[in-house]
Amino acid sequence: MIKITIIGSGNVAQHLIDAFMKNKAIEIIQVFSRTQKQITPNLDSGKIINDWNALAEADLYIIAVSDDAIADVSSQLPFENRLVVHTSGSAPLTSLDNKNRKGVFYPLQTFTKGKEIDFKTIPFCLETEFENDYELLEKTASAISDSIHKIDYHQRKALHVAAVFVNNFTNYLYQLGNDICHENHVSFDILKPLILETAEKLLTLSPKDAQTGPAKRNDISTIEAHESFLSNENQSTIYKILTQSIQNHGKKL
Repeated sequence: MIKITIIGSGNVAQHLIDAFMKNKAIEIIQVFSRTQKQITPNLDSGKIINDWNALAEADLYIIAVSDDAIADVSSQLPFENRLVVHTSGSAPLTSLDNKNRKGVFYPLQTFTKGKEIDFKTIPFCLETEFENDYELLEKTASAISDSIHKIDYHQRKALHVAAVFVNNFTNYLYQLGNDICHENHVSFDILKPLILETAEKLLTLSPKDAQTGPAKRNDISTIEAHESFLSNENQSTIYKILTQSIQNHGKKL
């Protein structure tokens, strides 16, 4: 059984706690949190600590905090030469304090409080400072996921940037679409089947092959009509930039 301590109490930490607690190969020894109110109710409250010196020995310490806090948190650990990993998609190994062995345990997924996720489908991007530590990290990830990837810092950073495009930016475009619907007294729900169909196409097609629309067809009259319709400067600017990028097949604007 792999003994784990989780440091943090945010969305990532709470989802990991729930996933680990469902697996008999993992034992959560402790969870470090400055506030006990944010921890999942499924966890034994006796395992929650807020004193660094109370940290017990574990096989793996997972720091699940904001990127800016990783260095400070790892520097406060009161032990040496143990395996300590963070869950960030963009922070390097060097953000962890040198007194312990370093690694990355990055689940590439968006986490929302209160929404359950099937961890079996979540890709875990792993990296360790020493090759001997990778096996333990791989076993830990494999206990909850079927998608394990050995990824170096440059690759992980590329994935994180790509994830911002396909997730955060895309969701913002949904927000703009919702605003346009609201401004014109149309239900955004009407667009949801289109959103789902577009996402499902990517299971069998490349994004390039799945691309449709007036920019792809170079339908100038429709594009001009859309631009004339959009009175909101922000919406209009984004529409023009994305249209031009699609027309140029992603080349320099």
